[in-house]
Amino acid sequence: MAQLSETQKQISRLLMQGPKTAEEIAGSISMPYSKLMEELKEMLRLELIKKEGFPTKYGLKKEIVEKVQERKRIEEKDFFKIRLSCIIEVQAIEEELLKKSLKEIEEMLRHEKIFTIYDCRQAEIVKEGEYYSSFLEVNLSVRDFKAMVRLMFYYAPITIEVLKPEKIELYAGDLQEALVDMAGLVHAYADQITKLMNRKELEQFNNSLYGK
Repeated sequence: MAQLSETQKQISRLLMQGPKTAEEIAGSISMPYSKLMEELKEMLRLELIKKEGFPTKYGLKKEIVEKVQERKRIEEKDFFKIRLSCIIEVQAIEEELLKKSLKEIEEMLRHEKIFTIYDCRQAEIVKEGEYYSSFLEVNLSVRDFKAMVRLMFYYAPITIEVLKPEKIELYAGDLQEALVDMAGLVHAYADQITKLMNRKELEQFNNSLYGK
């Protein structure tokens, strides 16, 4: 699902109750009519809502309603408090190899017991030069900070947004475990990079890393 503005989220929540006219929506969320029409026009472009009847009413598309309801069902059973949205980009030299990689990554995410996946949407595959690329847009919750570290290092999202909560309480023990995992992963990556570089390349890398 596309990333919505706060106003569009308000409109979506309101339309979950059923179709409404623009006047009814404007009155419920207290915003100028002209601004509302801009938001509705954008939501129509994104194919999130539809127009129907006379006087014209706006309603959420059936598949959007079903997706929201599914997320609510998942949330009722989800005990993880940290909710995230992230984008994981994947590239490959062959389209079929890219499709396979995207499928494998999604399966791995869904099998992680420290994650709860609310939605995982694959973007259209595009060809850029010699490479094919796409991304997974993932809405999920993670068990704790340590689980978030695993998400960042193992799946390397190019963007991540914390949806909730606004404030996280972090205990020293949890932080210690996450930092130990982080240090181990950084060391493993550094060791692999060292093996792939010759001496001159390694010196250049270190110089750029430390600003020399």
